[in-house]
Formats: sequence, C-alpha cells, structure tokens
Amino acid sequence: MQNNEFHECSPERQNRKKRAICRSGRQKDAPEPQRHSTGVSGEMDLLSAQIVSPSALPFLCLIWGTYAQQAFRSEPKNHTVLQGATVLLKCEVLRASGTVQWVKDGLLLGPQRSLPGFPRYSMIGKPNTGQYYLQIEKAQLEDDALYQCQAGRSESSPAVVSNTAWVKVLIPPSKPYFEVDMTAAWEAGRTYTVTCVAPDAKPAAKITLYKDGVELTGAASFTMSGSKDKLLNTRAEVTVTALSSDNGRQLVCHAKSPAPFRLVETTLTMNVHFPPQPPVIMGLEREEVKAGRMLVLECVSYGGNPLATLHWTKNGEILSTTWEEDVVVQKSSSVLKMKPTPADNQAVLCCESVNLVSLQPLSISRTITVLFEPAQVILSGSFTAVEGEELYLSCFAASSNPPVQIRWWLGYKELNTTVVAMEEGDNGGMMTLSNTTHQVSREDDGLKLTCEAFNKGTHFSKTQTMKLSVYYPPQKVWIDAPHQDVPLQAGTKVHLTCFSTGGNPSGKLTWFKNGRAVTDALMQTSFERGVARELVLGLTPSDNTATYRCDATNEAKKTISAHTKLTVHFTAISMKITAAKEELRQGEVLTLECQAGSSNPKANISWSLGGVRLQGEEQPPKRAAYGGVSVKSFLSLNLSSQHHSQRVICQAYSPVLAEGVSTFFKLNVLYPPQFSPDQPTQVQVVEDDMATIPLLVSANPEEVSCIWLHYREKLVKERDLRYHWSDDHSLEIRNVTRKDAGVYTVNCVNNEGVGNASIKLDVQYAPGVRAEKDPVFVNVGETADLICVADANPVTSNMFSWKWLGEGEVEMGKETQEDESGLLTIYNVTRAHAGLYQCTANNGIAPPASVDVQLVVQFKPEIWKGIQWRKVASRGDGTTTAEVVCQAEGIPRVDFSWEKNGARMDFANPRYEELTVREGSIHTSTVRIVNVSAVLDYAIFGCTAHNSLGEDKLDIQLVSTNRPDPPSSFREVSVTHDSVTLEWIPGFSGGLSQRFRIRYRWEQSTSFLYMDVFPPMATTFAVTDLRPVTTYNFSVNALNAMGESDYADNNAVLTITTKERPEQEGVPADDDSATQSAGRLPPSLTIVLSLVFGVLLVLNSLGCFFGLRWRKKQGQTGVKAGSMLNGKKNEEKRSSQSTVSNSNNYESREKINIAAQRTLLIDSGSDTDSHVYEGYAAESSHYYYPAGDYMPTLSPHPEETHVPHLPVDSHSHLYEDVRDGALYQDILTPCLPFPPSLFDHRLPPQRTDWRPPTYPQGPDKVRGFVDDQQPQRESDLPFELRGELV
Repeated sequence: MQNNEFHECSPERQNRKKRAICRSGRQKDAPEPQRHSTGVSGEMDLLSAQIVSPSALPFLCLIWGTYAQQAFRSEPKNHTVLQGATVLLKCEVLRASGTVQWVKDGLLLGPQRSLPGFPRYSMIGKPNTGQYYLQIEKAQLEDDALYQCQAGRSESSPAVVSNTAWVKVLIPPSKPYFEVDMTAAWEAGRTYTVTCVAPDAKPAAKITLYKDGVELTGAASFTMSGSKDKLLNTRAEVTVTALSSDNGRQLVCHAKSPAPFRLVETTLTMNVHFPPQPPVIMGLEREEVKAGRMLVLECVSYGGNPLATLHWTKNGEILSTTWEEDVVVQKSSSVLKMKPTPADNQAVLCCESVNLVSLQPLSISRTITVLFEPAQVILSGSFTAVEGEELYLSCFAASSNPPVQIRWWLGYKELNTTVVAMEEGDNGGMMTLSNTTHQVSREDDGLKLTCEAFNKGTHFSKTQTMKLSVYYPPQKVWIDAPHQDVPLQAGTKVHLTCFSTGGNPSGKLTWFKNGRAVTDALMQTSFERGVARELVLGLTPSDNTATYRCDATNEAKKTISAHTKLTVHFTAISMKITAAKEELRQGEVLTLECQAGSSNPKANISWSLGGVRLQGEEQPPKRAAYGGVSVKSFLSLNLSSQHHSQRVICQAYSPVLAEGVSTFFKLNVLYPPQFSPDQPTQVQVVEDDMATIPLLVSANPEEVSCIWLHYREKLVKERDLRYHWSDDHSLEIRNVTRKDAGVYTVNCVNNEGVGNASIKLDVQYAPGVRAEKDPVFVNVGETADLICVADANPVTSNMFSWKWLGEGEVEMGKETQEDESGLLTIYNVTRAHAGLYQCTANNGIAPPASVDVQLVVQFKPEIWKGIQWRKVASRGDGTTTAEVVCQAEGIPRVDFSWEKNGARMDFANPRYEELTVREGSIHTSTVRIVNVSAVLDYAIFGCTAHNSLGEDKLDIQLVSTNRPDPPSSFREVSVTHDSVTLEWIPGFSGGLSQRFRIRYRWEQSTSFLYMDVFPPMATTFAVTDLRPVTTYNFSVNALNAMGESDYADNNAVLTITTKERPEQEGVPADDDSATQSAGRLPPSLTIVLSLVFGVLLVLNSLGCFFGLRWRKKQGQTGVKAGSMLNGKKNEEKRSSQSTVSNSNNYESREKINIAAQRTLLIDSGSDTDSHVYEGYAAESSHYYYPAGDYMPTLSPHPEETHVPHLPVDSHSHLYEDVRDGALYQDILTPCLPFPPSLFDHRLPPQRTDWRPPTYPQGPDKVRGFVDDQQPQRESDLPFELRGELV
C-alpha cells in the first residue's frame, strides 16, 4: 500500500495529473481532475507538488486522502477485440459529485450518455450507483486508442482520473492478390517469380502459397506499412518452374491472421504454352485412288497450348488453311476434301502442325497414285464406201493409268484383225493406238462400228461409235405425166412426177427440158421404197412438143433416165399495131395495121374503139414458131377531137381456146380548147372561206392560156391579192365576201384555136337576226307574238329556235317560220311568261345569231298580304312616329289611295305623309304618322292599289305594342344521337324585338329545361348535349319586353327520340382527329399554310383597326345623319329615328312588312337588370337563364347552310343581352358585312316556301335595326309600362 501511495505522489505521477488538469480546463466549468488510487486524494497530491518539498509528499498524501469525497470503485482495463465487435470499458465512481466523462487519446468525449459526434459510442449503466460504462459498438480501426475515465471537481470533492486502458482492434487482412502478369502466357520449362500480397491487416497476416494443392516451399515473406496507420501489408515471393502439366491449374495464396479470423485466399489460373504432338493423317488406307472420286482426309494433332494450327500442301503448294479445335479432347483437326484428277498422279500430300512455342513445324506426308481413264477416244478413218471397197480405220486412246485394252466391234461382231501400239502419255499414263481394215458389203450398211477402250484399274470402259454407210445405185426410174395425144391449154398447170426406187443413198432426181436442166422443180421427197420429185409447169407456147427427161443418180456414180412429150394449145404470142402517119388532126383518115404472132390453133383478128367494134381487112395466115401460125389485118378511121387519147384495140381470138390476145394504139389528135360536159355551171362557198371555181378544159396541145372575167371586168392578181390561179387555170378567191357572188366568164386559147365558158358563184353566209318589235306588251290571258327576222344565205327550214332566259321553267308557245322570219306564239299568257326570250337563227353556217326579245305581261295590282303586313305597332303617347307600309306588284304603273276607318285620308294634315317608291314592278306606298296618338291613330288603314287593269285592297291595323304572338309550324329538322335541330315560323312580334325560348324535358327529368335561342331572331336552333336513344318533349314560344307568348301551335308538344351513338371506327369523332389529320400534312405545306394564315390575320387586324377608327369618326355624326322626310327639323329627325329604332325583324311565309320593323318599342337589347325585366322574370313560374349571363354552346349542324351576318352601327351594338356591348362595338362592328337583300322581287307574293330569317338592309333598315339596340331611357318605355294614361 505504501509503495503504491508513494508511486501515486511521485513527480512523474504529478506531471500526469497536471496534464490531466490542463486537459480538463479545455471544457467550460469542467472540474479539475486528480489522479487517484486506493483512496488517496488527488487534490492533496497536487498541492504537495506545488507548495511543499518532495520530502513531505508522503505525509501530505496520507493526510489529504482522509478527506476524499469521490473515488473509483472499478477502473477500465485493456481490451483486445475483433473488428466489428462491441467493447465495454467499465468505470464505477463512488460518491460521484463531479461530471463524469471519458477521454480518448486526450480528447474529452463529453458527459452526455449518447456522446454526440460519436454515433457508435455511448455511456451506459446506472448513474445512481456510479456506473459509467463506455460502450463502443462495431469496433473499427479508429477505435484503437487509449481511454481514461474522469470525474470532474465539485464543491465537495476534487477531480479524479482512472487508469489508462488500451483498446486494441484486430483487423483481418483484405483479400490477397498476386503481383503476376498472366496476360502473357508462360512457356513450359521457364522459371517465373510469383508474388502474393495480403494487404491491410492488424497484426500482419501470414502467407502460404500452393500450386495445384501442393504447398510451395522456399517462399520469402516480409511486411510493410498498409494503406492506413497501424495497418500492415505482408508480401511473399516464391520461384516457380512452368511445366506443360501446369496449364489450366491454379496457384493459391492463403492469408491467415494471428487473430481468430477466417482464412482469406485468392487463386490464379496458370496459362502455360507448350508445343503440340506430331500430326497424323487418317482416311488414306491405300495410296491408289480413282480420279474424280471424292477423297476425304483428316489431319489430327493432339496437345499443345495453344492448340496447333494445321494446313495442307500438295507438292509444296498450300491447299487448305482451315482447321477446327476441340478444347475438351485437346486436339486440332483439319479435313481435306478433294477430287483427284489425272494431274494429281504421284502427288505428295503433306499436313503440318505448329503453335506459338514450336521450335519448328511438325509434318506428315503421303504420296498418292491416281487411276484414271483416257480423256478421249478418237475413232478415225472413212465410214462411207461403195459396195466392195476396203475401209482403213484407226482408234486412239489418250493417256490413262494403267494403259487401256482396245477392241473393235461391227454391229455385234468383233473384228480381230488389229495392230496395237503404245507410248508414254500425260500425267504418267500410257497412250494406245489400234488399226484395222474391213471390206464392206451391202449388208454392212447402217451397222455401228465401235471402238472400246477398257481400263483394268478403274474397271471402266470408254467407247466411240460411228455408223457405217455403204453406197449402191438406184434400180428403177419412171415419169407420171399426161399422154402426148391429149392437148393442153397454155397457162394450165401440169404436174410431172419422177419416181425412183432402190439405191443407197436414194437416187438424186434431175429434170431436163429439151436437154437443158430445169431449176424450178420442187424439192425431192422420199417415200417407203424410194424418192420422187415433182415438176409443176405453167404451160407456155414453148412447151408444145418439148421433151422432158428425168435422171436418177447417187454416190454410186451410175445414172438411169425416163422422158415424155406434151401438146399445148396457145393464143398469139405477140401483137403489134403500126400507123401510116405520125401527126394526126381532127377530120383526117388514119390507116392502122395489126400483126398477130404464132398461135395454136389459128386465131381470128377483130378491131374496137371505145367499146365499139370496127370492121377490118384480114390477110391469109402463115406458119410460125412453136408449131403455130400468124395472122395480119388492116383498119381505116376518120379522126375527131373525141378520139384524142383514146385507144384503138386489136384482138387475136382463138375459138378453140375461147380466149384472145389484145394490143392498142393510143391516138394523139390535135384540137383547140374544149370544155368538159362535167364543167360545173354553179359553185357554192361559205363567206370568209376560200372559193375555188374549177376549170375542166381540154386541148391538144395542152399549152393553154386563159383569161377570167367578172361582170365583163378582167380579173388580175395585182388589183386584188385575194385572187389566185392554179396550174389548171382554176380560179381561187381567198376570204370570199358576198360581193364576190355572180357570173364568171373564162376564155382559153392554144395553137389549134379558142374556147370559152361561164360559171356562177353562190356565196353563203351565217345569219344575222333582229327583233321585229322589242319589247312586246301583252295583257294576262291574251296571245303574244314574238317575231325575229334573219338575213342569211341559204334560208333553211327550221332555222329558228326560241329559248326562255328567265329562272325556272315556263311553257313555251308554238314556233313557226315564214321565209326569213321566225315566230313564237304564246297563248293564254300568264305572269310567269314575262321576261326575256332569245331567238336563235342557225342555217348550218357558224356562228348562229341570237337576239333577245322582252315580253312584258301587264296585270292588275296584287298587294302583298299576311300577318306581318296587316299589323303595325307603335306607342300611342304622342312621342313616336309610325310608318304604315303597303306594297303591291303590278304593270303598268300602280297608284295608291288610303283610307282611315273607311274615310279617305287627308294628307294635307301635317301629321300624315305619304311616299311612293317604285322598283320595277314593285310599288311601295308608306304612310308616315307623326306623334302617334292612341285615341286618334289606333285605327284600320285601308290601302287600295290600282292601275288600268284593276285594283287590290288591304286593311292594316295600327295597334299598341304588346307581347308577341305564338310561333307556328314547329317541326323537327334533323336529329342525331346527342342533338335535335328544330325550326318554326315566328308570329307577330308585338311591335318589339322578340326572341325565342325552347322548353324541353324527358321522362326521368324532374322539371322542364329552358334554352334561349341565339342569335335572338334565329328560327332554326340545335339543342345539344342530349342523351342517345332518349325521348324528349319540345316546345317553343316567343318573348319580348312586354311578356311572352303561348307555346307554338296551340301549346302543342313535339316528341322526338334521339338516335343511337354511332360507332367510332373510321369516323373522326372530335376535333382531335382533325388535329391528327392536320398533323399528317407535309412539313413544307404546313409552313406555307402557316405563313399565309399569319399574313391574312395581320391584314384582317389592320383592316379591323382602321375600320374601327373610321366607324368611330362616323359614329360622332351618325346619330345626326338619320333619314329626312319633307325637311323636318333635327328634333323631328331624332324622334323619327327613335321610332325607327324600335323596329322588328320578322319573317314568315309572307313578305316582311317594313313598317312593322320600324315601330317596335323594346328590343332584346333592353337592359336585363331593368325593373321591367325583373318584374317579368318574377312573374314567370319557370327557371329562366338571362341571356346577358348565359352563353349557350351552339354546335354546327349539317342542315345549317347559312348563318347571317348582322349589320352593326358604329354607335350601337348587337345582342346586348348575350354579349358585352363594348366588345362588339370595338371588334365586330367594322368587320361584319351587311346581310343579303331582304326581298326577292322575282318571287310571286303569297309564296308558300319558308326561308330562315334574314335581316334588314339599306341605310334606313340598318339604322332602324341597330338603333333599337341602344340602352333605353325611362321615357322610351311604352306608356303602358310607365303607368301613364293617354
């Protein structure tokens, strides 16, 4: 105990205490530590070191120890752990009053139990019992350090420090590795150094090396620093001699740590190169092989690393460099396939094997003997001979191995008389030659002569065969021909046939006539016993008594013959006419002589001229050629101009043959010009074409000059370039006109005299036409005659035609023609016949001519009637102006007269004005009532329209503004699976702008649904978003500012069932498909369309911008520019405009009453927030979507062919109850065009067809339409709504 206490108070111990205290001073408020052992106070030791001498230390330590308050029950001990294990350092403090914490290598870890910054460190144990254990989880290399437990100073106790404990962490080695480059293989027999490294172990590992399971001795090991502090690398080296048996075996390196870790090893596969074994050849059991037979040889070489490469050579030349490797069997093999040829005889085949470590190639050779037949066997000599001759024959066999044996055969008989000779040939073979002789006989003809060459080595024979021909002469010849006593007519075909039998080859037949060979005989033919050759003769006079012979011969050079003669009748072989004089003229006598050549029998001579037989003088006959006779005759002829160019025919006729021979003499008679009987006396031509007047004149001599006269005036080309004369003197007139018509005279002259003729030229031309009377007036029910007159040549029947130029179809009248006039007669004329008619004249010469004739049908006036014409509404408070309009159609002019409640109106009253406007047959009378009074002016105005043919009347009632009348004719237009398109005819608007509302429901719905029609005045509307295959009930009514009407057709309900949803395949159902389709446009087209669209968009924006500015300018004065009637003051104008602004656009099956449009009080543009609107809405029992807030989606329908554009004034807007007014005023106003015309004057009144509503046009109508859209003041409301009395 004393030794220990003294040791604790030694200077060395005190220095450690000082250092511990200094280290504890690093932490704020940390107590001053003191080293303590066996209950001695550390503080006393420290003080003794500072204030007392060393000799008093034991005493002071003993005294101070008795005052210690905290001490260690147990202190930490040294630990050695494996990497990854858990370390527990125990520290127990008695009466701990200071802060207890651990120190690692002089670094305080902190008093917390979790020890921040050290996630694997923690203090565990029970602090109330003084347990402060340091637990280190998953020990790592950085945990290898010195650890102390300290209890800090407190008020009642000084600091204490425990013993230093060493924690040693054992680290296993990482996987060992070889420092050997095995990318380059080892060579067998060489020595190599193998190094293995076991890295990063603590303590150093022990290395053991093995080769194929056997430990390698003599390895040298040493250690060095590892990758981190405290880690060691172990390196072991050993020398290895490479053997061929080491190839593929493994080197193993074991790394074992002294600590109880598992063994770590690594392996290395050795790649040792060594040479292969010598090759062997398989598949060649015998050295003799047959040429052409496939020879398959295999060269095999075992062992070697790498496996051997093989190649074949023949006589030193490489045949094959391909081989296969079998790594399982460890062999290389190369197969050689070859068909030996005679050139391969005694060839040396060699197979060589070698690899990377072979000192020299290893090889094996074999010599082959090739057995082959002769390449050719040649049989030579003559194989044709005459019966009894000797044949000399030779047979040659080319080189073969072994030599061939030659044998001769004639048919099935062997010829043994042969001589054989041999000599060396190509490729080590022998050539063989065999000769023989043979005397031929007739029986040898056609036998086969065969030379056979047999090879004993290949057991194959080769032959050459020729056919033997033996010649001998024909045996018999005869001719098949008509008998000589039978006469034949010249020109007849006669067949002479020569036959020959026997002989080899068959005889060659040749025909001769009078000893001369005939070359045009037919080809020789063969038959069963011989040959024949036919001679086809077209008999001529030379065949009479001629001798025909047939010779038969062949290669046997012996000829036999046969002959015959013919008797031929023929006409004269020649005819000739001679004249007594050379120059002939009309009026002279000509004598002709005709000489007929030889004929058999005698011929008779006759004369003819132009089909007329003439009598001549015949002379006695004389003997002539070919056994016939000749005849002569004379003829005398008086000449005329008709004889010129005619032929005088002389004929020699044979009565026996019933045929003759003719010749002619052409007469050349000189005469003056004469005109042909076919010369035309009249020529027709179309105007502007070229007229050709032919001239058919003859003369001899033909050199004729002609002069043309027209009305005795000579025609010359210089005077009129249109004249042209052709080579035959015909006259051509280009671009002929009517003035060129008339008689033309021509005078022609030659050396023999003069002649003349006259021809009429008829010029035809296209018609011109005019109306005899235009226009033509006729009353309804009468007969109208429309006449047109034509100027034409020729005038043909049915030259006129009539056509109706108006719209629709009318019944055409009767068409007739009187000479140059065309007449169209229309009976019982109606108003439908009025209009333009076209008369066309066509005489077959283009172009036809036409003229229009106006038919005016006069009728009494007809006033346009209908509900929209019978009512006019206006406020009766004395502040408005009403217009009562009466429109009538009639011809002639229509005049109007007016009555009020039966009394004629006095237009001297300044409150009443009347204005009549005429547009064609439409006449409009407008009565303007200023300051309408309900008491004075709510009356019936009678309008009478009259002209000279009659009159018509209409009563028009002026009433107060009221709610609209119900629509009518409510019907279905179309239906789909999700929409229904409806249509109706509006009723009277009540004098205010009316709109329409559709009510509908289905069976499952709890209440009605309502939808406002947009645009407000549309009479066709599509209800969308419906259910497929669902039955709906629809109704429609009208609304204005005064209220709403009953539902259409006496509250009738229209029941409609939607269709089934269509299939989607192949049908684009939405805009996406269109987008996809557009996406398939070519890129270039897409760019072009984008540019064009962009330019159009910019131009449209600019147009809208400048148009807006212009309209705003005009809007400043537009209100002041209203219509003016009879010079009223500006205030009256504004009053008039106010009235006009309350117009109503209304259309039904009747024409629209314009005045009704101008007398409405409240349009759909009324402010929806006004009291009037709210009051009306409150009275309704149905839920109603205000148009100002509700914008329905309007889907396009195939049936909607026209969406009218609405006119917009610059100071107002359209559809205030649907759209924002400013938006329409700024954007739509300058860009919307005006609608088409409201009326079609061509349509008759009271028409039954109904069109979708159109909108007013013209300055007054447009202004009236848009003015009523302006916000109304209270004073603009009807007096009934203001509660005032009239």
